[in-house]
Amino acid sequence: MSTETPLRRSRPRWRLGAGGATRSKAVAGFTALLLPLAAMVGLASPAEAATSATATYVKKSDWGSGFEGQWTVKNTGTTALSSWAIEWDFPSGTAVGSAWDASVTSSGTHWTAKNLGWNGTVAPGASISFGFNGTGSGSPTGCKLNGASCDGGSVPGDNAPSAPGTPTASGVTDTSVKLSWSAATDDKGVKNYDVLRDGSKVATVTGTTYTNTGLTAGTDYSYTVQARDTADQTGPVSGAVKVHTTGGGGGNPGPGDKVNLGYFTEWGVYGRNYHVKNLVTSGSAAKITHINYAFGNVQGGKCTIGDAYADYDKAYTADQSVDGVADTWDQPLRGNFNQLRKLKAKYPHIKVIWSFGGWTWSGGFGAAAQNPAAFAQSCYDLVEDPRWADVFDGIDIDWEYPNACGLTCDTSGPAALKNLSSALRSKFGSNNLVTAAITADGSAGGKIDAADYAGASAYFDWYNVMTYDFFGAWEAKGPTAPHSPLTSYSGVPQEGFNSAAAIAKLKAQGVPAKKLLLGIGFYGRGWTGVTQAAPGGTATGAAPGTYEAGIEDYKVLKNSCPATGTIAGTAYAHCGTNWWSYDTPATITSKMAWANSQGLGGAFFWEFSGDTANGELVSAMDSGLN
Repeated sequence: MSTETPLRRSRPRWRLGAGGATRSKAVAGFTALLLPLAAMVGLASPAEAATSATATYVKKSDWGSGFEGQWTVKNTGTTALSSWAIEWDFPSGTAVGSAWDASVTSSGTHWTAKNLGWNGTVAPGASISFGFNGTGSGSPTGCKLNGASCDGGSVPGDNAPSAPGTPTASGVTDTSVKLSWSAATDDKGVKNYDVLRDGSKVATVTGTTYTNTGLTAGTDYSYTVQARDTADQTGPVSGAVKVHTTGGGGGNPGPGDKVNLGYFTEWGVYGRNYHVKNLVTSGSAAKITHINYAFGNVQGGKCTIGDAYADYDKAYTADQSVDGVADTWDQPLRGNFNQLRKLKAKYPHIKVIWSFGGWTWSGGFGAAAQNPAAFAQSCYDLVEDPRWADVFDGIDIDWEYPNACGLTCDTSGPAALKNLSSALRSKFGSNNLVTAAITADGSAGGKIDAADYAGASAYFDWYNVMTYDFFGAWEAKGPTAPHSPLTSYSGVPQEGFNSAAAIAKLKAQGVPAKKLLLGIGFYGRGWTGVTQAAPGGTATGAAPGTYEAGIEDYKVLKNSCPATGTIAGTAYAHCGTNWWSYDTPATITSKMAWANSQGLGGAFFWEFSGDTANGELVSAMDSGLN
C-alpha cells in the first residue's frame, strides 16, 4: 500500500477542488464589480446635514476570524434624503474588508460610507441598509450621519437597545402560537418590539408577548424579536425559537421511513452551474428526506462560514429561483440559504443539515477536540444565526479522520469524537439533528479501530458511512478496482475495503444498525492505459475527467463509457484504454436491498450534481429503500 492510502481520500479532493478555482474567480469578479459601482458615488449630490434621520449598526454574525456588520439609515423626517454619508471610528485592529451597497473608505481608524448612485434617495419613513465583512472585534464609536448625530438628535450618546431574550413558545395549535420574551434595555427607553417570523416582520407590539395566528398545520417556523427605542433605532435580533405547529398529517409525500440523504455543495453554483432549483426540475426533491449542505469550515476549533457569497449573498433571477421570484438587492437573505428556505416551503418534508469539515477543511477539528464545549457553542451560534435559523434542522460533522490521517494527521485520541459529539448534542438539544460522516475503513487496525465510534453514536442521530473511494487512480498503475465495492471479491487489492466489512465492523463494535447509512457515489473513478476489461488490470495513470483526472460524473459516464460488467455489487466499464467503476440504477437498487436486509437506517449519496437531469440515481435509491 502506498503512503497515501485510498481511504485517506474518502472525500474526493474535487469536493473543494472542482469549485475552488471557479469560486475564487467568481468572488474576484464580484469584488471587481464593486469598484465601478463605488466610482458611481461621485454622481450623488453632496451629503446634506439632516437631524431627521438615524443610522444604526448591527453585527449580523461573528465567525471568530471575522464578522459581518450592517448599517441602516432610516429617514425619520417628512422630506426625502437625496444622499447619505455615515462616519465612524473603529479601534485599532478592527477594519472593513469587502462592502456592498455602499462605497466605504478609511483614513487611519476613521471610516466613511457613502451611498451609491442608485440608493442615495431615502423617502420619509423608509430605510436603506448596507453591509460589509470585517476583521477584528471592536465596535464603532463617534457615529455621524450627514454630519449630525446618528441618533437623529444633536447630542451623541443615544445607544441602540439591547437584544431581547430568546422567545419561548407556548399554546402551539394547528394554526397559532403564543410567544413570550424578556424585555430589552435602552438608555432612553424601549418603545416597541418587531416580531420576525422566518426573518420577515409579522407584527410590532408594545409588550413582551404576541400570539401569531393564521399559521399552517404541521409546519416549521422560526421566530425572533427585535427592540426599537424612542428614536426608532433597532437593536440586535434575539435568538431564534423553532416552532412546529400541530396537525397537518406529517409524513413525506414520496419517501418512506428510511433516510434518503443527498449532499448539496455550495461551490456547485459556480463551474457546475448546479443550483437548488435543479432538485425541483429533476424530480429529486420529492424523493429525498434530507439534504447535507456542504461545507462549513472548521477554523481554530470553531465552526465558520465556508463561502459567504454562495451561502447567503448570491442574487438569483426569477428563472433561477425555486419559486420563480427574483431576489432583490435589499432582501436580508439571498444565495443558497434562501433557495433552500424556498425549497423547504415547497417540500416541507425535507430537512436540511449543515455539514462542517470535509476532506479539505478537517484540520480544525483537532483544536475543536481540545475544547468541545466552545466548539459546540460556536457551531450553534452559526447554525442558529437568526438570518437562517429556520433553514437548518441540525448539524453534521465530517471529520476526516479522528485520531487518524486524512489530508493531515490527527492525534486527538480515541475519545475525541465521543467528547465532541456529547458537547454538540448537549448544545443542540433533542430537537435538532446531530450527525456525522465517518470512515468506511473496515480493515484490521484501520480507521474505524482508531476512534470510539460506538460510544459517540449515542449522541448522533446517524452516521453517513463513506462507503466509496476505496480504490482509485492515486495508485497510477493500478490494479484497476471498483471504488465502491459492496462486498469483497477474489483479487481485491485490500481486504476490509468494502461496504459490508465496514458496516459489519461498526455493528460489531456496538453501533446500532438503524444509525448507519450506506454511502453511494454519483460519480466514477477511472484509469487510462488499460488493456484488460476485467478488474485487476494495469494502467498508466488517471483517466481524463471534466474537473479532475480520474473522476467523472455518472451523467457523463453513462453515455461516454457505458457499463460492461459488474463485480462486488457495483459496475465497471472498459472503453478504449479507459477503465471506470461507478454505480448505476441497477447496482443502486441491489445495494438498497442489501441496506434494507441489514436493518440500516437508509442511505446517502455524494452528490446531487453527478446525477442525470431527470434524477435517475435518486429515483433508484428512493425505490430501493421503500
